Amino acid sequence: MCGFTGFIGRLDGREDILTAMMDTIVHRGPDSEGKYIDNDAALGFRRLSIIDLSPVGNQPLYNEDKSKVLVFNGEIYNYQELKQELTVMGHTFVSNTDSETLIHGFEEWGEKLVDRLRGMFAFAIWDIEKKKLFVARDMFGIKPLYYAQMENTLLFGSEIKSFLVHPKFKKVFNEDALGSYLSFQFVPTDETFFKGVFCLPPGHYFTYEDGILKITRYFEPSFTGGYRKSFAEAVEDVEAVMKDSVDMHKISDVEVASYLSSGVDSSYLTYLGQVDRTFTVGFDEGKYSEIQDAKEFAASIHMKNDAKVITPEEYWDSLSDIQYYMDEPVADPAAIALFFLSREAAKHVKVVLSGEGSDELFGGYNIYCEPMEHTGFNKIPMPIRRILGKFAEYCLPRGMKGRGFLMRHGKTLEERYFANATNIFTEREADKILKKGCKPSIQKITKPLYDRVKDKDPVTKMQYVDMHLWLVHDILMKGDKMGMANSLEVRVPFLDKKVMEFAQTLPVEYKVQAPKTKVALRGAAEKAIRSKTAQKKKLGFPIPIRVWLREDKYYARVKDSFASPSAEKFFNTNVLLKMLDDHKCGKSANEKTDNSRKIWTVYIFLVWYERFFGTG
Repeated sequence: MCGFTGFIGRLDGREDILTAMMDTIVHRGPDSEGKYIDNDAALGFRRLSIIDLSPVGNQPLYNEDKSKVLVFNGEIYNYQELKQELTVMGHTFVSNTDSETLIHGFEEWGEKLVDRLRGMFAFAIWDIEKKKLFVARDMFGIKPLYYAQMENTLLFGSEIKSFLVHPKFKKVFNEDALGSYLSFQFVPTDETFFKGVFCLPPGHYFTYEDGILKITRYFEPSFTGGYRKSFAEAVEDVEAVMKDSVDMHKISDVEVASYLSSGVDSSYLTYLGQVDRTFTVGFDEGKYSEIQDAKEFAASIHMKNDAKVITPEEYWDSLSDIQYYMDEPVADPAAIALFFLSREAAKHVKVVLSGEGSDELFGGYNIYCEPMEHTGFNKIPMPIRRILGKFAEYCLPRGMKGRGFLMRHGKTLEERYFANATNIFTEREADKILKKGCKPSIQKITKPLYDRVKDKDPVTKMQYVDMHLWLVHDILMKGDKMGMANSLEVRVPFLDKKVMEFAQTLPVEYKVQAPKTKVALRGAAEKAIRSKTAQKKKLGFPIPIRVWLREDKYYARVKDSFASPSAEKFFNTNVLLKMLDDHKCGKSANEKTDNSRKIWTVYIFLVWYERFFGTG
């Protein structure tokens, strides 16, 4: 619902510094601002008023004796229950906000408070007497939280850009992150592209006292698969837990609307939420627009749908500003569409429901079917499959049918799968285009994750990896940043504590039955919405990048970028330009191919780099 920024450390002019930091995130909270400053700490807050719109709900908030002070971004959906419990314990509340339950809850339960919370959150509590900071992030990573330690100063906040105006912050590009970015299309670690700046992982909190920062994990997903009821009962339980979650996510003192695509997730949430209006975006290019399907569905359940057609010009012209709002480059083309979707919604409402997270929890990505397909081929001994995979990679032309299949199945799951819809550049390809080469890092990133679920089935392994990489660094990153760029709060009912507790008990067959995905969830949806929508294959957010890059106008933009001094600094630009030309001509290695995702990943990085580190 807002954003915060702050620092621990003594220096002159701290109020002016804090004000400048707050000004960089005004888009997160245009309704009001608040500050707390003492000799050691400075906490700043920007509010988007959602619950208890009165001035008493403004932050920072204090406990009864004003020994602790809070800044908080997010929503606590079980705050009424917690408030009742804390009131019985003797705590006095001055507002009807969910925020205030955090400060009193911390008084009562200390660090164990996070185990009681149902919601999305990032918050900081400063103990004025003990001079100790407590900072926590929600179990999924819905809300962002960054920190940096520089020159005896701790910086923390909702967006990295707020650090840039602090006099102790040293803005240095972290080139080591570039290789993994090229493969994942996002930075897949707790590090960022700003050297010394880190994101607090989901399900973690940290304390900071006497210059010592200590990070603790409080939540670990546990996919047990222990559900033993019938499929029909599972469908009923999905329906019950999702209805409860949507009801909780609708708690608000302002109107709540919904994003609506043509897919099952947003359609089911829209139906359950019974919101008054929905929002959709698409493109003129036929197969790249879901507007008509969304309008038909909205009409079928008697809801208003506002739709916008995004033009190529406004899509491309927005890229620099969007990278500024993102803080870090995320080369998912859907991020830009999401910016326009949130902008349209923000013209009418402050809060929307969105369908992110269902795929990770209920087994929704099409690639999750892969372990259940081609079982005959997978019986071939791995040494032979490795030989076939290497032959395909090095000897068969790109674009040849079957090449990708042989390459994938010449590796174990742990070797080939490292996040949904990624594998943009292989490490060998990244090594060719980077001037300094690419140090192998993919396995270094994924191995600790696979080690934690080594006894699980392949689908569960992929879910676990996606929860820690794709969901956090792509899906939720763009969801929060694009929504808040337009002062819009995005709520995600699938990513709910109670939903997670249920979903992680489902056996594989209630999640994936190739070629079907999310089978239990689709079963619940089909009871409520039309079968056509409930059973629709997952498409993602279709964006016509591949088409645009073959048009002279946009080809020229990218070509100029690939020939720029910034590109020369990091890349073998001759390789980039050939890749671009091959795509425009529809050829690479004498075979038809699509280089659009590779081109886009490099281009978005360069747009971002120019915005934050460029000289122009």
